[in-house]
Amino acid sequence: MPTMEPMTFGVEEEFLVVDSTTGELVPRSKELLPEARLVLGDDVSPELNLCQIEVGTPVCVTNADLRTHLVRLRQGLSTAAAEVDLGIAATGTHPFTPWTEQEIDRTSERFSNIEDIYEIVARQQVICGCHVHVGIDDPDLVIAVMNQSTPYLGPLLALASNSPFWHGLDSGYSSYRTQVWERWPTAGLPPVLDDRAAYDELVTRLQEIEAIEDASSLSWHIRPAMRCPTLKFRIGDVPLPPDDTFGYAALIRALVWTTARSVTNGRAPSAPEPDLIVSAIWRAGRYGLDDQLVSPSNGDLRPAADVLAEMLDHCRDGLEAHGDWDVVQDFVRRMLTDGNGATRQRRSYARDGDITAVIRDITSETVSS
Repeated sequence: MPTMEPMTFGVEEEFLVVDSTTGELVPRSKELLPEARLVLGDDVSPELNLCQIEVGTPVCVTNADLRTHLVRLRQGLSTAAAEVDLGIAATGTHPFTPWTEQEIDRTSERFSNIEDIYEIVARQQVICGCHVHVGIDDPDLVIAVMNQSTPYLGPLLALASNSPFWHGLDSGYSSYRTQVWERWPTAGLPPVLDDRAAYDELVTRLQEIEAIEDASSLSWHIRPAMRCPTLKFRIGDVPLPPDDTFGYAALIRALVWTTARSVTNGRAPSAPEPDLIVSAIWRAGRYGLDDQLVSPSNGDLRPAADVLAEMLDHCRDGLEAHGDWDVVQDFVRRMLTDGNGATRQRRSYARDGDITAVIRDITSETVSS
């Protein structure tokens, strides 16, 4: 039986740009970006909408490396924002400012083309996610792991849900960002593919019918990265504090390691039923950790705590291989006790009855460590 080596990983986080006094969403990333690059260099980059900005960690080997970079990037970005009377907010959606007051960065040819093609769908994407990359050198193994990881997307989304409000209203969803994201034509669950050749052929066909510009335009919840040998998980909202991102990313790396081992050893289960997984993802985005989740192993509804315990058990070897067992156990326990980001946002609103207080709490927690 082949020995599985530890895997590298890295994270991209998107943030909303807000006025430092009012907390309102503002299209001012062009002012923030030069200041941020003085501090963070190329680790910070623009996003589709001018009220968004993104940071990305280097490739990391240990959980300590990743946490150090997550804290460094958030604190550096926040410091730069303060220089121009701005703040950054780690939330999947803004609690009250509507998307209609924002604008796409049309100085970018790529972003301008996106708006021209997708119109209102592009303009509504005032949302922020967390993208976790896990390194896999074998292109065919990337596809096999993608196929087999999809039953776990629901529990992952439940943990990372952090977008309950939309235009000043409680959406009723733990992750309303997911509902907005799925308006892209290729958004959602990836198809089950035989190998990398099948993936490449599909990308070519989608380009031929002008559904996508290139592979980076695929909006699947999980997909191969275009520019590096990684599997990229895009299912989660950007978490509130860096420690939530840290635990979430470590769990994903363990899932990929565990799945890759099963595939390599010829023990991967049969391809899951897509409709069941789509419904499980919807349920996780609707209720988060406040109701039952769909079990990845048998498709039954079970208490969220039981489904997360099942996932931890499934990933235990991967967690222990990277020294992450205690860290992720603590993360899951904290999520079940304190709630995910959506629960904490709602708690903030319930405490004060003031939607502007929610964004103040978000910006504070964004840089907590």
